[in-house]
Amino acid sequence: MGGIQTGTVTSADGTVIVFDQSGAGPAVVLVQGALMGRADPVMSGIAAGLSRWFTVFSYDRRGRGDSGDTRPYAVEREAEDLAAVIAAAGGAAAVFGGSSGAGLAARAAARNPAITRLALW
Repeated sequence: MGGIQTGTVTSADGTVIVFDQSGAGPAVVLVQGALMGRADPVMSGIAAGLSRWFTVFSYDRRGRGDSGDTRPYAVEREAEDLAAVIAAAGGAAAVFGGSSGAGLAARAAARNPAITRLALW
């Protein structure tokens, strides 16, 4: 397992989304709850555990942490943010969503075939 690399993607509406990437293997994207960021101890612990087998992408949802926030808010924009992170992960990924991030991940998975597997907590 290598170190954590920080990167950015630009969502469809121009919002810059910041992510951390760690590990090696098939891509997994973590979607945090509304009151969490990629540095949250629970989600960073999940990222550390999964990074032994997967390339983990953990991002700050728009308006949180280091990511930008373009108004007006719409859940569809968050689905576009997730799609941009998946594109950076190679175009397809399993997605793990926690708390309200689980609702976002489920909604996005219904419309995005690039989400290959879905785990909700």
